[in-house]
Amino acid sequence: MTDSKYFTTTKKGEIFELKAELNSDKKEKKKEAVKKVIASMTVGKDVSALFPDVVNCMQTDNLELKKLVYLYLMNYAKSQPDMAIMAVNTFVKDCEDPNPLIRALAVRTMGCIRVDKITEYLCEPLRKCLKDEDPYVRKTAAVCVAKLHDINAQLVEDQGFLDTLKDLISDSNPMVVANAVAALSEIAESHPSSNLLDLNPQSINKLLTALNECTEWGQIFILDCLANYTPKDDREAQSICERVTPRLSHANSAVVLSAVKVLMKFMEMLSKDLDYYGTLLKKLAPPLVTLLSAEPELQYVALRNINLIVQKRPEILKHEMKVFFVKYNDPIYVKLEKLDIMIRLASQANIAQVLAELKEYATEVDVDFVRKAVRAIGRCAIKVEQSAERCVSTLLDLIQTKVNYVVQEAIVVIKDIFRKYPNKYESVIATLCENLDSLDEPEARAAMIWIVGEYAERIDNADELLESFLEGFHDESTQVQLQLLTGIVKLFLKKPTETQELVQQVLSLATQDSDNPDLRDRGYIYWRLLSTDPVAAKEVVLAEKPLISEETDLIEPTLLDELICYIGTLASVYHKPPSAFVEGGRGVVHKSLPPRTASSESAESPETAPAGAPPGEQPDVIPAQGDLLGDLLNLDLGPPVSGPPLTTSSVQMGAVDLLGGGLDSLMGDEPEGIGGTNFVAPPTAAVPASLGAPIGSGLSDLFDLTSGVGTLSGSYVAPKAVWLPAMKAKGLEISGTFTRQVGSISMDLQLTNKALQVMTDFAIQFNRNSFGLAPAAPLQVHAPLSPNQTVEISLPLSTVGSVMKMEPLNNLQVAVKNNIDVFYFSTLYPLHILFVEDGKMDRQMFLATWKDIPNENEAQFQIRDCPLNAEAVSSKLQSSNIFTVAKRNVEGQDMLYQSLKLTNGIWVLAELRIQPGNPSCMDLELSLKCRAPEVSQHVYQAYETILKN
Repeated sequence: MTDSKYFTTTKKGEIFELKAELNSDKKEKKKEAVKKVIASMTVGKDVSALFPDVVNCMQTDNLELKKLVYLYLMNYAKSQPDMAIMAVNTFVKDCEDPNPLIRALAVRTMGCIRVDKITEYLCEPLRKCLKDEDPYVRKTAAVCVAKLHDINAQLVEDQGFLDTLKDLISDSNPMVVANAVAALSEIAESHPSSNLLDLNPQSINKLLTALNECTEWGQIFILDCLANYTPKDDREAQSICERVTPRLSHANSAVVLSAVKVLMKFMEMLSKDLDYYGTLLKKLAPPLVTLLSAEPELQYVALRNINLIVQKRPEILKHEMKVFFVKYNDPIYVKLEKLDIMIRLASQANIAQVLAELKEYATEVDVDFVRKAVRAIGRCAIKVEQSAERCVSTLLDLIQTKVNYVVQEAIVVIKDIFRKYPNKYESVIATLCENLDSLDEPEARAAMIWIVGEYAERIDNADELLESFLEGFHDESTQVQLQLLTGIVKLFLKKPTETQELVQQVLSLATQDSDNPDLRDRGYIYWRLLSTDPVAAKEVVLAEKPLISEETDLIEPTLLDELICYIGTLASVYHKPPSAFVEGGRGVVHKSLPPRTASSESAESPETAPAGAPPGEQPDVIPAQGDLLGDLLNLDLGPPVSGPPLTTSSVQMGAVDLLGGGLDSLMGDEPEGIGGTNFVAPPTAAVPASLGAPIGSGLSDLFDLTSGVGTLSGSYVAPKAVWLPAMKAKGLEISGTFTRQVGSISMDLQLTNKALQVMTDFAIQFNRNSFGLAPAAPLQVHAPLSPNQTVEISLPLSTVGSVMKMEPLNNLQVAVKNNIDVFYFSTLYPLHILFVEDGKMDRQMFLATWKDIPNENEAQFQIRDCPLNAEAVSSKLQSSNIFTVAKRNVEGQDMLYQSLKLTNGIWVLAELRIQPGNPSCMDLELSLKCRAPEVSQHVYQAYETILKN
């Protein structure tokens, strides 16, 4: 007998058995077989071989069997597109079945079969179902359009389905309306440019009517659609809010959040004086509080959304502090989120309650939570000044517990309290120093070193304390090393005789033994400062620090406005716009809140200053580490932020005249508002000194604008001069001049490419200068600069940049970057571009100021061979903002008394004596008086330039 019997079997296998059952005549057996097929498919077995047999079972009246077959079809149509076409006829037939459930089922399945070959056969049945008499079929067909659009957008547009969808928004059945809105929103999201949801007051009214009768998910679709609508005025906004408010009491939290989103958006348009505005604020609090009684995961989502709402409108929840108190069984992620919101809501009214609660949290067992609680106490001290003392004593109590991580966090926050309230709580330093040995975390060690360095004069053994850190210098983290370097330099500047050895040691460790470029650079800067000019070093290192602001972790206002538009979505949980986490960013539209209407402008909006505050005052924020020195190689700066500049921290380092006396000496005696912090702006990079490019000469009129058509104020414009020759800039030649037109200053540049390669990626930056000149916009060179091509650009300038006294006063150091390199040059700007339009003083004021300025501040100059008479002199100077206050004739001599004002508020008074003589070229005597006499020489040069050209 052969061995072939081992290879033969009577069993035909599972697939064969199922095939036989599927072709059985008995309906029950067929149904059981299809169920077995679906079961096998569900657990991942491949039953695609049975495709023709299963499709044959479609011809049945049994709804259950039909559903199972459709389920199989959806799964395998993609892998068997040719077979799937066999089912098309059945679909077409089922779409005309008398039973609406079967019609809807056929449409739903059609939408789920993502096979291009089949889609065109499905258009006709879909068109019929969109106009079906049964609303269930219509609502299913509406969603099918969105699915079909995803497979073949062009087909849907050609077949006119989008117009049919728009018509469904006016359907009598609310569920159809909701599904039509959902489908259109989905399509509109993937095609932002197509204006599909063309919302107007009539369609909004239909949506609001449908809102009351929809299922909960239908309501969410409609509310999300409403949130994308911008009402035409505050009355329409109020009317929509009134009709949406009832949704706040819905049981489904997603409906509640969608309603909150609509209300938060439309509240932007309501005036805060309206009674309705106050009512709405009161109505928003209870639903948000209710969300916090759900399960932890929902609580977390609610808290992340509440965090945004509290930043935008803290007044909504200001009386609801207690619901954010932490429960013992809350998961850590809920606890931390509640803690954050508690601090945002902390105010003078509830601070005692909050502090008692936080002190309790600081004795919990969860280390992360305890750390956050201790930080929170510090944030409360900084936010609510009246509570600072109580917070400090609470922190000292916590330090006495000697729990290591509590002590370390407390030291970190006390450092910030010292920054916020200088010379107030320094008595606690002794207690902090006792805990020095227990510190092992970089942040706490760095904070302690900062405290010792900053208050070295109050600590007897400061040198010993800092020396103890030096022993393991190379094992410390970068943060501690940098702080230690600065701390020891501060100590040396305060106690030079005792610490010379210590400072030598730390400087050599930082510069010679370290691989870290940040540490090395800081070490070299300190070394050079100390060796060349200890006085300057003292002014730099021990400069007064700006106060820190109460909220350093607030979301930036424009991002916050965008996130408010995404309440109830993933963006509101991540606190990031969708473009930051949606793959490929397809269809991500940047949303923003509607603009306030004129009637609803309010002094309290976060963008405007508080009602009583002067426009120049804004809370100072701790500058981020990266802000302190702009990176010259990354010069592509955006346009400066309008509004008052933020104060930068201490003086920036530059290779040029590191201090130059600042502008304080220049403006010491000026009235309030000149000099000082009003000048300081966000820092720009320090630019190394250039090789002194040639300065403009040969003055004629640019573009023939003397007719006054172009330069409306008629201010004199010098011709362009070469500032940067091509040989010094690898083929880039820069010529330019400065103009002042109708109150705005610009730098007119001509860039010429004399190299053999294309130049792109241009950017420009100025070093700090005497009058804070800075680019007001990026350098826009729209097309690449080809070889031998020249382009002319007008760069607008502002005078809110960083200030540093230059030598000479009108020196401007510029860095220009392109794809080849960074190039530096310096040029002198004519002072008359800084003469402002409101520089005319009245006579009494002129007289009083002239007497008030000491005589030693008066400077005399002569202007020879001026070809103008008194009248012409006065009018020519006025066109450059030098104003004649009074005129008289003494013994045949014309005397002009003039005033001008610089952009930084310095006034210059002039007496111009015109000697009688040859009318074609007279001699003028100019006397200038100014509280900043350094300016006089440059004002005289401006006079001469204007009068002789």
